[in-house]
Amino acid sequence: MINEQIRDKEIRLIGENGEQLGIMSARDAMKMAEEAGLDLVKIAPTAKPPVCKIVDYGKFKYEQVRKEKEARKKQRTIEIKEIRLSPNIDTNDLNTKVNAARKFLTKGDKVKVTLRFRGREMAHMNNSKHILDDFAQSLSDISVVEKAPKVEGRSMTMFLTEKR
Repeated sequence: MINEQIRDKEIRLIGENGEQLGIMSARDAMKMAEEAGLDLVKIAPTAKPPVCKIVDYGKFKYEQVRKEKEARKKQRTIEIKEIRLSPNIDTNDLNTKVNAARKFLTKGDKVKVTLRFRGREMAHMNNSKHILDDFAQSLSDISVVEKAPKVEGRSMTMFLTEKR
């Protein structure tokens, strides 16, 4: 809210240089803003009494947009990368997959390790859990198991995240 839109009886006023001018009526604050040739902008509407500041509204809006853009730049979305294994995987193939997972984890992504079962492999699901355990063990220096291995349909999945 700016200028005449502010309908509160009393407000806490902050001057154009950031100094506290105290609690006063909205009309007096509006007069002070007009004398300075600037706008009266409500900054904290939920405070008791609401906080208003004497600023140039266009410049204030520009600064706000710039701060939001800067905050968005610093954000990083965590992606979930998937590594698929099969129950009859060989040691070297497993090591290759471990290295790929290590690369994903160091970038800051989460890793979903999926052990897929096809055909007759479904009968021996419980014997294959050790593959996921070995996978987690080989990455235990840089990762922690977020979700333990769990059977979902024809696959067994486990989630790994980077150690904090």
